[in-house]
Amino acid sequence: MSGQLRDVASELAGLLWREHTVYRDRAGGVVIRGEHVQRWISLASGGGRDEVLVRAGRILEGGTTAPARTEAVVHLSAGTGALATVCRRLLSETAATPTAPPRGGGRGGGGRRTPRGRAVSRGRHTSPASWVVVAAVVAVVGLYVATVAGWI
Repeated sequence: MSGQLRDVASELAGLLWREHTVYRDRAGGVVIRGEHVQRWISLASGGGRDEVLVRAGRILEGGTTAPARTEAVVHLSAGTGALATVCRRLLSETAATPTAPPRGGGRGGGGRRTPRGRAVSRGRHTSPASWVVVAAVVAVVGLYVATVAGWI
């Protein structure tokens, strides 16, 4: 079944998107990623012999995938065209569902985030405390040079 899934997924990917990536997931299913549309489709063997569980979801900022938002079971005997129709419906439902607002973090709430979810700082790069440390280091080095030179 997994070899058949890979063949079906490759053909389906060509019908859905011009730009796509097809790969096998850990569970033995096949995933089709459309980076340019920020969506993914997953095909896994369903309960029956000729059935495929199709899931659709979003690709989040940073390239990680969100959990599936919609899913359906399709018979492979229906053909790739019918499978593509179901996938398009699932993708449109995925696009229509609202996303959760970005989690607020730090000052000012949202803002840009790194792929691991940390807020990207804006504004000042060096804090006043850092300038105090730099000034103290310069003073200690200056005092050392003055004592070695015999000025003090």
